[in-house]
Formats: sequence, structure tokens, C-alpha cells
Amino acid sequence: MELSPTAYVILGLLSLGPKSGYEIKAFVDKSTRFFWAASYGQIYPELRKLSEAGLIDGEAKPAGGRRRTVYALTREGRKRLREWLAVEPDVLEMRDEGLLKLFFADATGGASAAETLAAKRRHHLEIVEQLRALEPLAAAKPERFPLLVCRYGIECNQWMADWCQRTAEELSAAEAGSKGRTA
Repeated sequence: MELSPTAYVILGLLSLGPKSGYEIKAFVDKSTRFFWAASYGQIYPELRKLSEAGLIDGEAKPAGGRRRTVYALTREGRKRLREWLAVEPDVLEMRDEGLLKLFFADATGGASAAETLAAKRRHHLEIVEQLRALEPLAAAKPERFPLLVCRYGIECNQWMADWCQRTAEELSAAEAGSKGRTA
């Protein structure tokens, strides 16, 4: 059975301990979403497929009158996760609409560039703030690699925010210089 990236997210999270679909989504929202998101619409179908394939086991554990299934990794699921971890990544891409809009900003004569850079900078600073709040939680965990990834996210997003600031200043200075030459 070919596994999707979301399936590997689930296997990886279950390697940390049993979780319900809701707990998986909550964990994703506080961790991997900064570099690999997963929606409920992706998670629940994958849980069914993984269960049918024998890679995870689900146990009904109702809570507060609600149906709830808690999933755990099987021996075969752990084996598949380890096999996947041993292979070089297929996807190392970044999708950034802000950079895409900046790339095409000449279509507005450059008028859209300043706001695009400002919005992109705000976004990266918000992520830095969120990750800095998560850093102590990651540091308190026995697993060491989530902390390394958290620190990567902090440094990378801080660099991107700083780059947006420098680029906006360079564009502003260039614009001021061109106005000075035409005056």
C-alpha cells in the first residue's frame, strides 16, 4: 500500500503515543502545521486506510458521551514509519503566495510590493511569536528533534521577517532615489 504524506504524519504522531483523530489534529496544529499541515478531511480518511492496512489499531474509548477512537501504532506501522524515515525526502518545496505576488509586482509598477512585504513580514513575526511560545514545551519533551525543528522554524521565520524589512527599505530608498533624479 502506497502511503500519503498525511499517513506518515499520523504514523509519526502515533509513534509518540496513542491519540484520537481529534488529538492528532490538535497536535498537528501546534507542531507540524508550521511546515506540514493536515486537515480533518485528510486525517480521518487516512486513519481508516491505515487501520484497514493493519498499520494502526483503533480502540473505542468514548469520552463525555461522544464517540471516540484512540489509535495506536502497530508493529507493522512502526516498521513502515522507520522505512520512510530512512529514505531521502521527495518533497522539499516551499509554497509562498507572498513571494509569488512579489515576483509579479512589476505588473503593478511595483506599487503592490511594499504591502506584500509588510504582510509577509507580519506573518513571519507572528509565526516566530507562536514558535517561541511552543519552544519551552518542546524543550520539556523527552524527544529531542521536535525542539530542533522548532528552533529551525524560529530562526528561518525571523530571517524571512528581517529579509522583508531590508527589502522594503531597499525598495523605498531606490524609489526615493529615482524621484530625486526626476525632480
